[in-house]
Amino acid sequence: MSFATPLAFAWLALAIPIVIFYILKIRLRRVPVSTNIFWRQIFDEKQPRSIWQHLRHLISLLVQLALLLLLVGALAEPFFNWEVLEARRIVLVLDNSASMNATDVEPTRLDKAKQLAHNAAGRLRFRDQMAVVVAGTAPQVVCGMTDHERTLNNALEAVQPTDGPTRMTEAIALARRLLGDAENGRVVVVSDGCFEKADVLTAGEDIDLRVVGTRAPNIGLTNFQVRRSLLDPLGYEILVEVTNQSDEPAECRLEVDLNDNPVDVIPLKLEPGQIWSQTLEKTSADGGTLLARIDHDDALAADNTALALLPKREIQKVILITKGNHFLQKVFEANPLVHLTVVAEPPTKLDPGAIVVFHRNMPAKLPPGRVLVVDPETSTDLWTLGDKLANPIVTKQDTDSPLMRHVRLDNVLMPEARQLKLTRPAANLATALSGDPLYAAIEEPNHKTLVLTVNIDQGDLTFRTAFPIMVTNALAWFAGQSGELRESLVTGAAPEVALPSSATNSNAAALVLRTPTGDERPLPVGDDKTTVGPLDQAGIWSIAAAATDEADSPPPLIELACNIASRAESDLRPAESLTAREPPAALAGFTFHRPLWFYLIVLAWLLAALEWYLYQRRWIT
Repeated sequence: MSFATPLAFAWLALAIPIVIFYILKIRLRRVPVSTNIFWRQIFDEKQPRSIWQHLRHLISLLVQLALLLLLVGALAEPFFNWEVLEARRIVLVLDNSASMNATDVEPTRLDKAKQLAHNAAGRLRFRDQMAVVVAGTAPQVVCGMTDHERTLNNALEAVQPTDGPTRMTEAIALARRLLGDAENGRVVVVSDGCFEKADVLTAGEDIDLRVVGTRAPNIGLTNFQVRRSLLDPLGYEILVEVTNQSDEPAECRLEVDLNDNPVDVIPLKLEPGQIWSQTLEKTSADGGTLLARIDHDDALAADNTALALLPKREIQKVILITKGNHFLQKVFEANPLVHLTVVAEPPTKLDPGAIVVFHRNMPAKLPPGRVLVVDPETSTDLWTLGDKLANPIVTKQDTDSPLMRHVRLDNVLMPEARQLKLTRPAANLATALSGDPLYAAIEEPNHKTLVLTVNIDQGDLTFRTAFPIMVTNALAWFAGQSGELRESLVTGAAPEVALPSSATNSNAAALVLRTPTGDERPLPVGDDKTTVGPLDQAGIWSIAAAATDEADSPPPLIELACNIASRAESDLRPAESLTAREPPAALAGFTFHRPLWFYLIVLAWLLAALEWYLYQRRWIT
């Protein structure tokens, strides 16, 4: 045995005054009395008659000396050498991913895991140390190495459930970095084992796994996306995927709502492990929030719902300036989102919010705004017109541009196309064999211009499906609808979001990121793009201006839909090889795990209580 502070034994010198106080007798004060007959009679009756009465003072002295010895021993902090040589360093990895919210263990898997972690923190041996790492959406250290039980318990209580994926690989790597080269270091993983490569990750000699949860069946929405149709201006397409993560067949009902209005109800019969996927085609000009819901009672409720954001279709004003062209007029009239005005000459004043379509005749300087030019006859400030091309053939298309999505111009006759020498930087969407652009896009701060040099009266472009698709793509490009697919994100994602210009100027208010629960997180100001996340909750996230008043809640500038959408998190069945493992020894601890000075203090209190009891019983003085 050794002592941490051997100088504390100097306090044993207090035994000297204790002995002196017991040896010294109090000098009696002389007081004259009339007679001492009565005092002598009392003395004769109460004189010591046994050896016990002679020892009463001695036992009291020994009790006091023993009490002093115990207190001084506690101050010296005694310890055994094996406590230093065998001191453990434990990193407890706590899984707080989406699957840990399952209720097959009361109240939840995460709460059960916290109970095990609290027990481990309370049973650490003297000189053992523990750290806590969470393995949810973003692995992080929530408590560094410490032997203070209250600190560990407070850190464990602060761990909140998330809807994110399990990042066990990163969490274990972080735990090993905390351990370093320490001897007797262990990584204790408390999880449901529902993560990829669980057998491999927890097979290390320095890793102990404690599995919470059962092989509970579950049905989850593992994919849910929506996008506007590329062909139908009012249409939209829903991609939905449902997975039966159980060993038995199951029946459920899939319900899809748009702004709380029913869209579709589909009964499902799923075989064990079956993945059901389907694309639903619907029609609506309205945008809003799509909600998919599975009517099935299982252990994990968070993956029974999924959200997606459908962009709203706006009515577009189109001014067609032409001497008369049936094809152009009909292709715009066929679009239900277009309010068309046809004029023969350019009006003196154009609506700044309208899309202006010039057919052949146009001014030398194009107006600012959104302009589509078809078969130009004169040069403008944006290009110089050259000679006619003899039956040009499209040899190159910009397939990455949204303007050419689903457009094929192979073998399309384009007679009387004109050479076009652009004076501004432009994107060549369709190029002839000679290298001359046949279809080009010019995008500047005050201009969004498309120019098609083909004579649509002579060729067969207007008889191909490519023509209405080109016009639909152009209308979407003018409207800034490059985001026809507003992707529903998966929890754990950290997307880069382009901010609107109104939020990036110097006078703009501070921005905040609102979580689905209403909490706000500040965002940097001044950048045109920002990275948000990781998104650890399923629901609708939004970016908005910070409220200047508690009663004032500005509307969101950008909304993001976030779902669990993970087959791994929806599968609540840990591998049988994991559940068969023995509980880790690192969590066992000892019954008597306190330092020796603690037990010496306890003995001192017990001895003081014993002395008080003996004194009250008049067994000692």
